[in-house]
Amino acid sequence: MRDNMQSAFFSNKNVLISGAAGGIGLAISQAFHRLGAHTVMLDSSAEKLQKAASTFSLDRERITEVSLDVRDFARCQEALGRLCQRIGPIDILINNAGISPKHNGQPAHFYQMSPQEWQQVVDVNLHGTFNLSRLVSPDMVSRRFGRIINLSSVAGGAYLPIVAAHYSTTKAAITGFTRHLAGELGKHNITVNALAPGRIETPMVRSVSDEYNNAIIKETPLQRLGKPEEVAEAAIYLASDSASFITGQVLDISGGWLMR
Repeated sequence: MRDNMQSAFFSNKNVLISGAAGGIGLAISQAFHRLGAHTVMLDSSAEKLQKAASTFSLDRERITEVSLDVRDFARCQEALGRLCQRIGPIDILINNAGISPKHNGQPAHFYQMSPQEWQQVVDVNLHGTFNLSRLVSPDMVSRRFGRIINLSSVAGGAYLPIVAAHYSTTKAAITGFTRHLAGELGKHNITVNALAPGRIETPMVRSVSDEYNNAIIKETPLQRLGKPEEVAEAAIYLASDSASFITGQVLDISGGWLMR
C-alpha cells in the first residue's frame, strides 16, 4: 500500500541525483527508480555511471545518465538545459556529490593541508551543491513545486577525527545553505531539507581502518554502521507528499551517535 501511494506521486516526476554512480547516491537512484520516477543519474565518471545503471532491473527507459563535473557551472547549465528540453524540468534534486580525500587511509591535518586540496573539496561539496540548486530552482519557482535535498553529514555538527577540516566545513555550510534556501523558496511551495548521515557502509567509509569504524560502532546506540538504503528511504520520505509541510530541517541518520 505504501509503495503504491508513493509510486502514484513519483511516477510523473523527474529526479536528479548527483554523485549517483555508487554508495548513497546509487541507493537513492535505485529507490526513486523503483517507485516509478524518471531517474537522472549524474556523476563525473561515465564508466562508473554505465556500470551503476546496469544494476537496474526495471524499465531502463526511465534512467538517464549524465556524465558531468558539478564544479563547472557553465557546463552544468548547458547539459541541464539540453536535458530539460528532452525530459522536462527537474522536480526533485538530490545534491549528493561529495568527496573526502584521504592519505593512506587518513585525513590531512589542517596544518599540513594544501590550498589545492582545500579548494577541490569546497568546489565539489559546496559549489557543486550551489550550481545544481541554482540551475533547477527557477523552473521550480515558475511551476510552484520542487523538492531539494542536500547531503550534509554528522561531521557538519560534530568533530569526527577521520574527516578533515575541508569536509566538515563544507558539510556545516550545506546545513546553513539548506536553511536559507528553505526560508527563501518556501513561498514558492519548494521544500529544502538536508540529510546528515553518520557512518554508512559505503566505499568512502570502508576506505578507512576497521579499527576506526569499530570504535564508532561502539559509540553508536544501535551498534552498527548504517546502510545506504536507509539513507535512501529518508530521501524518499522528504521528497514525498507526506513531507510537504517539512522544510529547513536536517535529519541525522547516525544510529543515535549524536546522542553521546
